[in-house]
Amino acid sequence: MSSDKSEILVSIVINNYNYGQFLQEAIDSALNQTYPNIEVVVVDDGSTDNSREIIASYKEQIIPVLKENGGQASAFKAGFSASEGDIICFLDADDIFSPNKVSKIVDAFGYSEDIGWCFHRVMRFDTKTGESLGLIPNETTSRECDVRAALKSGKFSFKTPPTSGLCFRRSLLQLIFPFVEVIAPVCADQQLRFAALALSKGFFLAEHLAFLRIHDHNAYSFRANKKHLQMRARLNTLTAHWMWVNFPDLTKFTNKLFAQGVGTYWRTGGIEKEYTEVVKNYLSGVSQTERFEIGLRAFYYYIKGESQVKGYRR
Repeated sequence: MSSDKSEILVSIVINNYNYGQFLQEAIDSALNQTYPNIEVVVVDDGSTDNSREIIASYKEQIIPVLKENGGQASAFKAGFSASEGDIICFLDADDIFSPNKVSKIVDAFGYSEDIGWCFHRVMRFDTKTGESLGLIPNETTSRECDVRAALKSGKFSFKTPPTSGLCFRRSLLQLIFPFVEVIAPVCADQQLRFAALALSKGFFLAEHLAFLRIHDHNAYSFRANKKHLQMRARLNTLTAHWMWVNFPDLTKFTNKLFAQGVGTYWRTGGIEKEYTEVVKNYLSGVSQTERFEIGLRAFYYYIKGESQVKGYRR
């Protein structure tokens, strides 16, 4: 990366699916950064609303990537492939960047070449009322972070933001994307977060540099009904399996995440039929002692309920 801050190209990758009502504001927030050397890549994942007309209206201001619907992970991959920046900042199409976000992020990466990721706080707000719903995560100190040892020990407690609070050095994403899979239609940001934490040290910036809308179509908001509990159970179970395959030295952590998923599934009536093979495969690959511990943890999360999985919600 160049030592001259102004020479560093930053790519803002916006992923969109049928969020035409929000998309223009997201794109404008990306284009109106105080930092000058940016490119804005907008990936439309097969929208059926007016999203593509909005994208076309920006002409040469943005780099459009129009693809068939394949889920958020495939949109991330397509956007990364179309980008050229040394730093990549992801933005959900229903969210907004602060004007000084990119400048702050470039400064954070400038602390050390060893920093592969930079995560920051986001401000949630109610789209209908404009009411602030608080900052996430609740970390309040900016600092370098290396949680690789904590992940290996299974004692990981570091809270992470959703998509619009995630930024990466290009060299780190080049390591991550070959094995990112479409394990769920939404919330692929969880794969990016955990893979980055497992592979590199990073920097947490305790400033809110993005605004996250809470609206009727969020994948995660403040819901706790059966449908959304199933989604959380599915996401945690599938992410645990994916990490277990790709990061076998993180078994202590993935066992806990897997147990959370199974325990939440129990609260909703059981594991969905299409994912029973994933569960069987995971359990067949761990020791008898680990299976027993997973069962105990799953029962604990089942009893404790929603409060034990809220850390993984959007």
